[in-house]
Amino acid sequence: MKTVWRDHGLALFFGLIFLAALAGQALTGVAGYNNQQITDGLQQISLGQYLTSSSFAVDVAENWQSEYLQFFLYIYATVWLLQKGSPESKPLGKQGQESDQDQKVGEHADENSPQWARSRGFRLALYSRSLGIVMGVIFAFSWLAQSIAGRSAFNEQQLNQLQDPVSWAGYVWSSDFWNRTLQNWQSEFLAVGSMVVLSIYLRQRGSPESKPVGTSHAATGIEG
Repeated sequence: MKTVWRDHGLALFFGLIFLAALAGQALTGVAGYNNQQITDGLQQISLGQYLTSSSFAVDVAENWQSEYLQFFLYIYATVWLLQKGSPESKPLGKQGQESDQDQKVGEHADENSPQWARSRGFRLALYSRSLGIVMGVIFAFSWLAQSIAGRSAFNEQQLNQLQDPVSWAGYVWSSDFWNRTLQNWQSEFLAVGSMVVLSIYLRQRGSPESKPVGTSHAATGIEG
């Protein structure tokens, strides 16, 4: 067990606090939902019913899509864009996809390189972009899930207020959908931009997200 925590502690830590936060969201969400049901003179629902409701699904999906969009954009932006002094950036002058030797692909692969890094053609091209592709696919499916669940939740409110429901296309063009979307996007973009800039001047001893404490502010692409 000690070996598991030593080797996988970061993934396990965030996995556990993710589940705890999701459980907390479910409990507080059903309480808030039922309070609104009482106010509207409608029947309350159980936790199980809430977990399978469009209200819970849209809240989860809209957060997931913004997080994966953040990583998708960050992965691709850091290939070409640099920030002097930030450990979140590659060293100045190293923008781009770098050489095969730098990336240890093809004939430059070593004995520990993944098998697909040793190949050429389609497999290497796909594996070389696999992280960004997967992040982009998860973002796209999460955004689609948000639009479907959001439409269902929106139409539930419409019917409760004796108003006409809207189509999926109508909802995607609605202010409700874009308000939910953009309020998450702006916070993610601010967080990433803040990390890039603040890490130029501030330090966190022992963290790979920070430069070593005594490193110059101008040092770029150096992690602690």
